[in-house]
Amino acid sequence: MEAHRISNPAELKEAFAVRTAVFVEEQQVPREAESDEHDRTDATHYLARAADGTACGAARWRPTDKGVKLERFAVLAPYRNQAAGAALLAQVLRDVDAAYPQALVYLHAQLPAVRFYERHGFVKDGPRFTECDIEHYRMRWQRP
Repeated sequence: MEAHRISNPAELKEAFAVRTAVFVEEQQVPREAESDEHDRTDATHYLARAADGTACGAARWRPTDKGVKLERFAVLAPYRNQAAGAALLAQVLRDVDAAYPQALVYLHAQLPAVRFYERHGFVKDGPRFTECDIEHYRMRWQRP
């Protein structure tokens, strides 16, 4: 698996297709909640590709008034547990750490993903909450 920062409109379209498949079609998140103004303004987007070149994962991050928020991590079902998420997260964290070395880095993790994020240096930071009818925890990154 390989993950990189998106650098052209064609890759952004592929990332949006991954997100639509995971969030809108699989998880039944309303389309209007999945996509927002940050997609085209202040978010930095990433794409993961399988060895055969298939776009299989997507993510984004953006600065907020609370720190840097990692968002919209999605991996297509056939590619889960094959390191696509780990490749995305590693690349995102490298770039965020280089751009904002002192900032708080946080995300909203769906319950099934909490252990994944814990393995990559995140800790729960608050009570469980519901977003788009899906249970989440706010988590923050503990830099190594």
